[in-house]
Amino acid sequence: MISPRFSRRVLPLLVAALTLLLGQNHCFAETRTTNLWWAPDAVTVGGHKVDHLLTFVFNLTGITFIIVAAVYAWFIVKYRYRPGVRAVYSHGNDKLEAIWTCIPAVVFIGLAAYSNHLWKELRSAAPADAIPIDIVAHQFGWFIRNPGLDGKLGAFDQKLLSTENTFGIFDGDPDGAGKDDYSSSDLIIPVGRPVNVILRSQDVIHSFYIPEFRMYQDAVPGRKIDWVWFTADRTGSFQLACSQLCGSGHYNMKAAVKVVTQEEYDKIVKEKSKEALLDNLKKQSAQQQHDDSAPAAASQPVAQR
Repeated sequence: MISPRFSRRVLPLLVAALTLLLGQNHCFAETRTTNLWWAPDAVTVGGHKVDHLLTFVFNLTGITFIIVAAVYAWFIVKYRYRPGVRAVYSHGNDKLEAIWTCIPAVVFIGLAAYSNHLWKELRSAAPADAIPIDIVAHQFGWFIRNPGLDGKLGAFDQKLLSTENTFGIFDGDPDGAGKDDYSSSDLIIPVGRPVNVILRSQDVIHSFYIPEFRMYQDAVPGRKIDWVWFTADRTGSFQLACSQLCGSGHYNMKAAVKVVTQEEYDKIVKEKSKEALLDNLKKQSAQQQHDDSAPAAASQPVAQR
């Protein structure tokens, strides 16, 4: 029988050690090999702007901390207790207090104004030439729909989302834009081109999170979020993860993100679009045969007993 003392003191240590061991075996996250003491390298235009603001704030607070700590240490030494020296009351310096109150206030207001400007810039409408990509989050994965050669997604409606209709696509594709759309398990985008992610959720709140893109946005059931866009400035492989606790499989809700050259992207789109068009033709042919055979079967006389 395990003693209460063992349960209180030893078991927590064993659990912590096991957690660290499993983490080393990559059960919880991928191992980072670069920039270990800071955020991973930003690979989008907006990500670099976020990093500039973050770096400025850290440098400002670091310098302020050093100055305050130095003044604090100087006061401790200068006004330390010494035998025979009496303490003297001081009201303070109103002018000095006004200065050190106004300076931080101006800095904070400036940071707030710039941060708000940056937020509006990153959440502004996507450029007209942005590639639209439809992403539907679900427990526990991502459905990704890409536009074909026409660069347009087929019409859809959030209310039509279901297990059978993964993307909530209208029956019959009224504008014909979705005939060459194709789905993929990976998010593949070209370098140097703006990408507009249309984000939706099938069940609960999920979160679209790519650390290197400095991109974080919740996907809310019943809503279409279309203000997420970014432009990658270098090729590479990254990871899309859900950073909103969404259930028992949350830890494994991820997808590969690949930033490729424009030539490679065009080649992928061309191949996938052809496959999607052929699949649609086969479905239409099968549906047509079914529709043609249905009246013939209905017109046959019913056998009489």
